[in-house]
Amino acid sequence: MNGKCVLITGASRGIGAAAARAFAAAGANVALVARSEEAIADLAGAIGDRALAIPCDVARYWEVEAAVSAAVQAFGRLDVAVCNASVINPISHIASSDPEGWGAALDINLKGVYHTIRAALPHMIEAGGGSILSVSSGAAHGPVEAWSHYCASKAGAAMLVRCIDKELGEAGIRAIGLSPGTVATEMQREIKASGINPVSKLDWSDHIPPEWPAEALVWMCSQDADEFKGGEISLRDEGIRRRIGLIQ
Repeated sequence: MNGKCVLITGASRGIGAAAARAFAAAGANVALVARSEEAIADLAGAIGDRALAIPCDVARYWEVEAAVSAAVQAFGRLDVAVCNASVINPISHIASSDPEGWGAALDINLKGVYHTIRAALPHMIEAGGGSILSVSSGAAHGPVEAWSHYCASKAGAAMLVRCIDKELGEAGIRAIGLSPGTVATEMQREIKASGINPVSKLDWSDHIPPEWPAEALVWMCSQDADEFKGGEISLRDEGIRRRIGLIQ
């Protein structure tokens, strides 16, 4: 990853922040994109000169486009876009859901992924290649009570990965999803507080650390992950964990 530029959405906490540290440790320049300006500024300061904090709301395309341009201007290139930004609230059953809140979640979880992809692709196509990595979920493939917004948005994002591969795979654009399972992040605290569905009943010790999906994302940039282009990698798979080096 030496000298490469990685843009990470939702970089202020959880998987995004861990990914920023992992990519920087691997030698990459990292563009940290999130709404939490202070948090990404602190993280960029901790990482050093190879990090750039870019306040941005991924639900607004013009902001994402400007963020991508800022990253390219700072580091001269864009090699990897990690579509990580997502929200779990408002958790609610469909019959009592708030249409505005439901739509706002889709704006971040699905349209935010599209916005990041759309803004990144021209730079990657011009350069002859690049990697689009999307943080997916088991919720993309099966219904979860009171998570209709999350399931629908993650399913849509998973299809975007497949569409990119179909349209641009032969042009050098590598699109891969990562389904990490349950991760010990602030999102899990929000899920726990809801008290709805089996996921909220899990013990904190059941969740994997955010450093695991972060290391997986770095590994996904290597040729060793090429067999998964257009598809999804699951960290629930012990074989995958061993290939990445997370377990022995």
